[in-house]
Amino acid sequence: MVRGAVGVARRAGLSPLIIGLTVVAIGTSAPELVTTLTATLDGAPDLALGNVIGSNLANMLLILGVAALIKPVACAPKVIARDGTMVLVATVLFVAMAMTGVFVLWHGIVLLAVLALYLGLTYRAERRMESDSLHAKEVEEVSGVPERALIASLFLLGGLIGTVLGAKLLVDGGVAVAESLGVSKTVIGLTLVAIGTSLPELAIVVVASMRGHSDVALGNVLGSNIFNLLGITGVVAVVAPLEVSASLLQFDIWLLLGVTALLLPLMLTGGRLSRREGTLLVLLYAGFLAFQAESVRSLVI
Repeated sequence: MVRGAVGVARRAGLSPLIIGLTVVAIGTSAPELVTTLTATLDGAPDLALGNVIGSNLANMLLILGVAALIKPVACAPKVIARDGTMVLVATVLFVAMAMTGVFVLWHGIVLLAVLALYLGLTYRAERRMESDSLHAKEVEEVSGVPERALIASLFLLGGLIGTVLGAKLLVDGGVAVAESLGVSKTVIGLTLVAIGTSLPELAIVVVASMRGHSDVALGNVLGSNIFNLLGITGVVAVVAPLEVSASLLQFDIWLLLGVTALLLPLMLTGGRLSRREGTLLVLLYAGFLAFQAESVRSLVI
């Protein structure tokens, strides 16, 4: 889907900066969006919000940790100042709205407005140096882009259909697993579903890291988190109310906020994420999964 969308955007004459800011960012977050929206409309809001929170945790701990293990991730001060700060602002805003107990229409409008403001400011900041733009570089990491418009359109259409069908299967499977184990849908959303929908980011980040483009890996993770919190939650809240479960309010949203606050100083120390820090992130994610697995085991027993 992403390959097709990039191909269509190129044929339409869009600049790499705009393609990176919109097409690639939205494309890699499409599984989270479709899965969250499907879960909400199917009456599984716990799984939906669990997916958003779990995907962001997977991005920061697992995906960024793996990228640092492959090669230390360069953290440019200007990227941290803009995108890193925006991730923290989006997380604080998300947590504040979650504490009301339900995301409603006006929440969604505010979240989408903040996202639009961020995209506008980023475009203004990078358009004068587009050749060195982080978001323009993200487009270069998308390999196998069809050159012919017809082929690109078929890639896009086929990818969209696959994403929608995959999201439906993922939600139905997640609900069935939760019911068969007798555990909450929140746990399934935080773990199995979140990891599944984060695979596009993992693929792009691993490829970028292996090519030595660690700055692109960082930009992709930060951009994905911003889109998840503002774009996905915003769109879903506009379509239908999104209730927040008690378990998310008691623990998971605070964990999300804590991990986000931890990541910023790690990125600022030495101007990079070292392999040692990458190991720490991966171990923290393993601990998170172990905690969720233990909660499942205790409930099953």
